[in-house]
Amino acid sequence: MRLKRLIDIVGSFLIIVLLLPVFAVASVAILIGSGRPIFYRQTRVGLFGEPFVMVKFRSMTTNAHSSIDVIRDQNDRSGPLFKMANDPRVTGVGRVLRKLSIDELPQLFNVLAGTMSLVGPRPALPDEVETFPAELRARESVPQGLTGLWQLEGRMDADFEKYRSLDLSYVENWCLRLDLKILVKTPFVVARQALRRTEVVPNQPSIHELDVKPASVPKGNAVDFKSTASLLEPAE
Repeated sequence: MRLKRLIDIVGSFLIIVLLLPVFAVASVAILIGSGRPIFYRQTRVGLFGEPFVMVKFRSMTTNAHSSIDVIRDQNDRSGPLFKMANDPRVTGVGRVLRKLSIDELPQLFNVLAGTMSLVGPRPALPDEVETFPAELRARESVPQGLTGLWQLEGRMDADFEKYRSLDLSYVENWCLRLDLKILVKTPFVVARQALRRTEVVPNQPSIHELDVKPASVPKGNAVDFKSTASLLEPAE
């Protein structure tokens, strides 16, 4: 874990420096497109269940959170996670930022500060966590991440069971080699997903190289992994 933290510090610092022009362009675009604030801060649940403030580029209208109840019945996903393909709260600039995953980049400062890691389960909202099944709370035993197995394999999937299984798989099989594989794969998967969202549909991204083993799932809640390659290797 100390080595993981060292990788987080060095990696997030270098990526921030390299992407400073992207930060600048995104900030100006938000200011011109919809004004202030540039950043959106939201409380999420982190390591050991501790709340922290996660930072993103603002991609929605300023009253987005208060208006979610109006569109909650249009959720494209199963379970407690909300996702709407054509969310009316998203601004024009926000759609571009989301398509390219640029809206997530300010979380590199969360990584640098130690409230997140480069790789891990995505930090959930407190009200989502309250509805999670008990076994899924195991995701809080590792640092929450900027990217992870869900981003590589299940991000476009509406099934909450897949989200649950991928997060538990990461927790049960975590090792530094897996983190490095996920970090290397992430830019390619993000690029492919961005192309897919512009209706240029490439082949389904293959992450067979990551050797994932599905998480152990209680009987009665089994997930079919026959169509999915193993993505995790257990730590030594």
